[in-house]
Amino acid sequence: MKSERKLVAAIDLGSTSIKAFLYTPDGRCAASAARPTERYNPCEAEHPEWVFWDPDAIWKGVGEACRDVLTGLDDPARVVGVAVTGMGMDGVPVAEDGRVLYPFISWHCARTAPQAAWWDQTIGAEKTFGIAGFPPWAMTGVMRVRWMMEHEPAVIQQAESWLLIEDFVNFKLCGVRATDPSMASCMLLFDQKQRAWSDELIECSGIPRRLLPVVKPSGTVLGTVTDEAARLTGLPQGTPVVLAGQDHLCGTLPVGGHRPGVVSNVMGSWESLIATVTQADCSWTLGRAGVCMQAHVARGQYAAWGGSPSASALSWFREVTGDAERPWEELVAEGDRESKPGAGGLIFLPYLSSAACPVNDGQAAGAFVGLLNTTRRTDLFRAVIEGLNYQFLHILKTMEGCMDTRFERIVASGGATRNSFWLQNKADVSGMAVEVSETQDTSPLGAAMLAGVALGIWRDLDEAAERVKGSTRIYHPNPTLTARYEPLFEIYRSLAPALRPANHALAAWRLPAP
Repeated sequence: MKSERKLVAAIDLGSTSIKAFLYTPDGRCAASAARPTERYNPCEAEHPEWVFWDPDAIWKGVGEACRDVLTGLDDPARVVGVAVTGMGMDGVPVAEDGRVLYPFISWHCARTAPQAAWWDQTIGAEKTFGIAGFPPWAMTGVMRVRWMMEHEPAVIQQAESWLLIEDFVNFKLCGVRATDPSMASCMLLFDQKQRAWSDELIECSGIPRRLLPVVKPSGTVLGTVTDEAARLTGLPQGTPVVLAGQDHLCGTLPVGGHRPGVVSNVMGSWESLIATVTQADCSWTLGRAGVCMQAHVARGQYAAWGGSPSASALSWFREVTGDAERPWEELVAEGDRESKPGAGGLIFLPYLSSAACPVNDGQAAGAFVGLLNTTRRTDLFRAVIEGLNYQFLHILKTMEGCMDTRFERIVASGGATRNSFWLQNKADVSGMAVEVSETQDTSPLGAAMLAGVALGIWRDLDEAAERVKGSTRIYHPNPTLTARYEPLFEIYRSLAPALRPANHALAAWRLPAP
């Protein structure tokens, strides 16, 4: 088959939607389709605060999105490979016969806070970070397994493996249980310097080693699409399935962020700032600030990154205000017209699903501070956008301090870069020019690049990045607005420590009675 006829499929498992894409060798998206990622709670009567993803619904959504994206394709055999990327922490126990024994505990679910507290007190955050490059967040995979051991021990006894969500979909596609270093990092049991499971942390955790799948490099051909998966997805049986990795790291590839010196700002459900480095620095200076050191999907590289939940705050705001169906452009125009920069002195803390970097507090919570009887809904809307950008600047300054560097070039990518209001405000709040890739959905394109390199479409990631590179636009800061935001940012930085005692007390109150 001529190379220009070849297509690479990519599947992106996001917190709001499951997407499928077809890419040409020059990085053009030939087709895309999506299905919603819906939370559910079968235990709502007893535990209304719990949040799950339904594994059957995830797999069904993958199948429907894939079938849609293949509709109208003249010859499905043009698809020469498929790769999966997406969110990182959520996993399921899988029996030897392939049955899923318990649904995904969503990263939105706070039930594993006691396990994180146990880990912190028993093993210690500093020791953990020195090996794994991650703090002991409640959302990390090992905390879910420990919760399961304490509350559903029969499930763990039956389980042969614990598969993170991308690894689960790969397993459904080709029948192979494996993970890559970027996803393995999300378990909190991965030795970054050795790029292998940590015997010490596994022993400390007490979890059965059999649950941890084999770790293979990103870009490895795992297997081929099975007959059963072909019937569900429409992908041709025998199509190679290539191991990709976590979405925020795949998202750096199309903008050249796998090369040291470029700082990638991946904007999605989470906002991440990622600096590629060649050595794993697991010093506690980084760990204390919530800056993670994670094995990159680019072989032999590491990612120093700071991130926290982000765009999900906008989805929450639109739902609770009844604006979910209103066009985004209408909300922006109204907010820009009726609320001035600074939102009337209203500040939003975006910690609706805890906090990672740099607050690094699993029991942090969101807040509007500065509410008055003159505050309008449009002020609330602007405050949410500004709060997300204060968070961005906080992460940026923290990483610069920890790494003793100064970032000069920020390249933003991800689904949220469609939001020009957010981006211009980001430039104004930070005082930095923000370069934005016109390529939407860079994470699945990055996964497709890994597959394309593995299948010989491109020689390596550098060649792939040059081939798929799209145009960019730049948002320049307004110095007058930057000066206006400076004192508000300092107030923002003071709020999380001030609210910490109240938030921790409320978190304890929410726990079910013993």
